[in-house]
Amino acid sequence: MTTGKPLRVAIIGTGGIAKSHLAAYEAHPSDVTVVAAADVDETRVAEFASGDIKPYTDFAVLLAEQKPDLVSLCTPPSLHVEQVKQALRAGAWVWCEKPPCLSLSEYDEITAAESEGGPYAGFVFQHRFGSAAAHFLELLAAGELGRPLVAHCQTTWFRDAAYYAVPWRGDWATEGGGPAMGQGIHQIDLLLHLLGDWAEIRAMTGRLVHDVRTDDVSTALVRFESGALATVVNSVLSPGEVSRIRVDCTDATVELTHLYGYGNEDWTYTPAPHAAGKWRAPSANLDSSHTAQLTHVLAAIRSGQRPPCSGADGRRALEFIAALYKSAFTGAPVHVGEITPEDPFHSAMNGGRRL
Repeated sequence: MTTGKPLRVAIIGTGGIAKSHLAAYEAHPSDVTVVAAADVDETRVAEFASGDIKPYTDFAVLLAEQKPDLVSLCTPPSLHVEQVKQALRAGAWVWCEKPPCLSLSEYDEITAAESEGGPYAGFVFQHRFGSAAAHFLELLAAGELGRPLVAHCQTTWFRDAAYYAVPWRGDWATEGGGPAMGQGIHQIDLLLHLLGDWAEIRAMTGRLVHDVRTDDVSTALVRFESGALATVVNSVLSPGEVSRIRVDCTDATVELTHLYGYGNEDWTYTPAPHAAGKWRAPSANLDSSHTAQLTHVLAAIRSGQRPPCSGADGRRALEFIAALYKSAFTGAPVHVGEITPEDPFHSAMNGGRRL
């Protein structure tokens, strides 16, 4: 798509996260114009669709009348696979909220519906796109940190009963899983972005507080292909909320501590006793955000390239979580590539079992 005109954008689902999408588009005024929004709640979409944004309660009608170039999906995850395919058939690129969908089989349906050169469907994993994450990867590639050895990935948040009063939350059939899917998937994706492919997972899950069908806490031990070992903890039971990644390398410990987004100041570097002191600061200062990721999405659309966080790249975190749940339900380690289309954990995160 090489035209210099602003891309026509529609936002589907006008709940809380839609505001982050709208803010990202408003930060790129010469590149995009938000022309429409849709929601099954007529009052909510009317309140959201200010100015020149036309409100709809029917997604199909919006696609037919507005013919958007790009669709933001901010709807519940059980709707994603069909809505993504619907938008792709209409010729629109898609930028979809996490989790991408409910299962690996649904994800594979999405990629099968894409066309070579676009439109493609990409997913929101905005934590990859802060300047500090890029800086870590630069230092690692240059050998300045040494070799990653041990890591910890923590998403320990707090959600009360009112949060789970929303009908689709806390159910395998509509949310796809517990806090690994709904909360921890962002940190999991960032961990994989920083350390590369995993090789083996051993996990446990529990339902300790909430009256839901899914888990409300999960833990995993992970071996990466590099040989590095990691722990991954996801919780919605934790009054002291934090998102954290710590990577111990041979020459430094690197720690990221934040909640819903980070800046350069949220990363600290501690040298090993044998290592030289300070590391150079990042050359850029860009917070992780929808706005930061959107820059890459728009560039991909303009060039007809697959955007980051799509295809095999966007599938990695979902495959990790499927393996986490398979290990928890079976009590056995799960290896990368093990969950094939014949595996029950390919079509459902719980493999059709009850917790």
